[in-house]
Amino acid sequence: MHFFVNLPLSYAAADQSYLEMIVGRGICPELGMDTVAVQDLPESWHIKTAALLREKGLACSVHLPFFDLHPGSLNNAVLEASRATLYRAAGLARLYGPCLLVGHPAYDRGQHPPRHDEWLRRSAETWRTVREHAAMAPLRLENTHDISPEPLAALIDELTAKGGEDGGAGICFDAGHWFSFGRGSRDPAGLEKWLDVFGTRIRHMHLHDNDGSDDQHLGLGSGRIPWSRIFAGLEQRGVRATVTLEPHSEKDFDTSMRFLQSETSAVQALRRVALPRS
Repeated sequence: MHFFVNLPLSYAAADQSYLEMIVGRGICPELGMDTVAVQDLPESWHIKTAALLREKGLACSVHLPFFDLHPGSLNNAVLEASRATLYRAAGLARLYGPCLLVGHPAYDRGQHPPRHDEWLRRSAETWRTVREHAAMAPLRLENTHDISPEPLAALIDELTAKGGEDGGAGICFDAGHWFSFGRGSRDPAGLEKWLDVFGTRIRHMHLHDNDGSDDQHLGLGSGRIPWSRIFAGLEQRGVRATVTLEPHSEKDFDTSMRFLQSETSAVQALRRVALPRS
């Protein structure tokens, strides 16, 4: 089974060994189009890197920037700045021909509920335009600090209702974020609600582990996330999702791969990444 594995482009630019490791091991990367990659790396660097991945027959996804960005901001100046960064990032992402894009909606339960409809409208408009800049690549929006699943599900419904084709937008379910930020470690039974609300909107997943105290990005099986329940719940709901592993070290990557190889019966909900045709 082919997975994406996270690779921040700022790291790849600063240290060639990151890219060499990805290419050498035949890994399909999820390219982190972070602030440095958008603001400081020349387009020529992106063109060269994209050509290398194509030459090696490696598919990729692109994780759009999220630091200090608010794609549905109710503050016009903040919204304009966030959109400018995301639109430039999407244009650079287009150079890589990604299988999909991942983004953070940045819903804030402390600020947005009183004007939820306005936030929803602005956010949906931002993400539709992001896709236009990225040649309409499929978009997967990720739960981050969300403590309930409904706002993200509503945003996906808004995008699919007015965006036409069903494959255009879906959820990236980050199990590590659910367990730490989303309070899953305190209320593991609440997983059923999250999976019920998200359902087949889940099209992509970020997999990494933690002990519930923070977003630690450990290798799978090294923390306390109930993976067997997650995979069983996805399969029961007919979810078929592509996957990105998000280790923060090569050791954690190897740990995750061993875990998945030993838990083959638990990963029926995961889809293979389609590799480029040679």
